[in-house]
Amino acid sequence: MASTFALLVISLVVIGVLKLLSVLYNTLTYWKNKGLPRDPSILLSWKVFLGYKSFVDFSDYLYYTIPKAKYMGTIDFTQPAIVLRDVDLMREIMVKNFDYFPDHRSFVDESVEPLFGKNIFSLRGDRWREMRNTLSPSFTASKMKFMFELISKCSHDFVNYLVDHPELCQSMETKDAFRRYTNDVIATAAFGINVNSMEDRDNEFYVRGIQATQFPSGMWVTIKFAMLRGLPWLSKKLGLSFFPAITTTFFRKVVGETISTRREQKIVRPDMIHLLMQARDKVGEDKLTLDDIVSQAFIFFFAGFDTSSTLMCFAAHELAVHQDIQERLYKEVLEHLAEGNGEITYESMTKMTYMDMVLNEALRKYPPVVMLDRLCAKRFELPPAAPGYKSVIVEPENSLLFPIYSLHHDPKYFPNPQKFDPERFSEENKDKIVPYSYLPFGEGPRKCIGNRFVLMETKMLLAHLLQKFTLKMVDKTEEPVVFSKKEFTLKPVGGFWIGLEKRKA
Repeated sequence: MASTFALLVISLVVIGVLKLLSVLYNTLTYWKNKGLPRDPSILLSWKVFLGYKSFVDFSDYLYYTIPKAKYMGTIDFTQPAIVLRDVDLMREIMVKNFDYFPDHRSFVDESVEPLFGKNIFSLRGDRWREMRNTLSPSFTASKMKFMFELISKCSHDFVNYLVDHPELCQSMETKDAFRRYTNDVIATAAFGINVNSMEDRDNEFYVRGIQATQFPSGMWVTIKFAMLRGLPWLSKKLGLSFFPAITTTFFRKVVGETISTRREQKIVRPDMIHLLMQARDKVGEDKLTLDDIVSQAFIFFFAGFDTSSTLMCFAAHELAVHQDIQERLYKEVLEHLAEGNGEITYESMTKMTYMDMVLNEALRKYPPVVMLDRLCAKRFELPPAAPGYKSVIVEPENSLLFPIYSLHHDPKYFPNPQKFDPERFSEENKDKIVPYSYLPFGEGPRKCIGNRFVLMETKMLLAHLLQKFTLKMVDKTEEPVVFSKKEFTLKPVGGFWIGLEKRKA
């Protein structure tokens, strides 16, 4: 009996191993069998997940491995994917043939992690279109103008706190500081809650934001991520989740209580929560559940909390390094302060052309994401990747990857790419930029819906900061920046460090 059981176990193990090897072999030979040029180190992505290679190095490796090809095959974690290099082809995919590539890859199944799986970034097909139409009114110029005063107050409070606490300014880690500012902005603009994270340093909004956006590295985290993405049914059974349970509970509670309070007290506040409440009244609670609303509010918080603050950090770093650029921007800020009797108005902010140039260059040199993606929805024929190759059929569920960081640093499009040069985006030069070589927020219907909001809160912070302080390099300032191998987004080793020197009145 024992020997029969042992034989059965051994047989099952052998069958499992053979099945795994078969899947691995088919994956590794997928593009070779289609006659497509492919990444010779096809499992390099695992080195990124395990922290041995930075995401930037990985992107550059893919981008320059076969420089004469418009695209090439690779493996995205465990799935076949295509890396695009040709900007005309990128336009075809993102805009002209959007119906063939309307979605993003799903990182987490919504049944396992509804907080992330139900948001506008992750949704697909008709559900994405419906949510996009629901949320778009939140980001029109009129809504930006309404939220301007809320953001202006947050930036004033933040800068005034620094003025009153000079001990913080001698050498400041800007990621922590700017994240507190973006926390306050999102809390008021999306949730209608006023917090001051510089004074109340451990407020729950900030603490939960840290928990949601800081992912530990290591082998177990990589295995967990792989299971959440590839084996959602098993992840659900094991109780695995992308975020701590307390984070999900907190955001569900905040949104639920906000909705209840507004209904009971008939409060109307034209922000994201209000628009989602209106949409829910139209379609019914069965089609737009509390989890749906919580998920949209959370992704707005998630992106605003971390991505926006990172842009601010890189912009402040470059201004500290380049005093001439900082001085020119400071003079522009002073001009608009004079026009507004000491205040920056919404109208004057939109006229800050050099501010736009500085931020555009910061987004070029340090894009919010290293790679963008699209997921194939129906069979599509790509033209030959290079002379001597045949056209390739992209199948549904195949991923297409856009190496944005590498594109932004290609000398063919941006000469001397490591140089921080806002003049690339001047009125005289911006028309020289090759279309689709600059994609900090993506393009087409899937373009980042909140890009206007991100730029507005960043402009307000820099304007008020420069009004009171000169940004300086300190001993801990790393120039040039060396990117961490432990992060999937652009973060320097050792953090962001600058000094703030109070300007004389």
